[in-house]
Amino acid sequence: MRQPRHEGGAPLSEPRISVALDCGDVERQAEFWGAALGYDRLFAEAQYVVLGPRSGPAPRLVLQQVPEAKAGKNRLHLDLHVRAMGPEVARLEAIGARPLGTPFDECGCHWQVMNDILGNEFCVCEDDA
Repeated sequence: MRQPRHEGGAPLSEPRISVALDCGDVERQAEFWGAALGYDRLFAEAQYVVLGPRSGPAPRLVLQQVPEAKAGKNRLHLDLHVRAMGPEVARLEAIGARPLGTPFDECGCHWQVMNDILGNEFCVCEDDA
């Protein structure tokens, strides 16, 4: 059967993005990232928990239990864009995150690299967008 053609190689339907994070303790990660992002638990089964936004379009976060420990720097990480970095970093620390190094300016934004409760890196970015 011949596939329908479309311009520019664009998908025929609008794709949704999920970001997957391998975890040593999926329940602890679900608790942390649910609080950090303001996401709800949408699905849980065996070694998976899927978190999603309470409203509006945003990527889902798929937490996947794996047996091996994290080794080295993440190849993919989350950037949390906020209007005021100080209060957000303090809130994230209160739920278990740890800052790595000192804040810095890059690409017109103010950044703080952090670790989540199991050592995965993520960034907090203060910007107006």
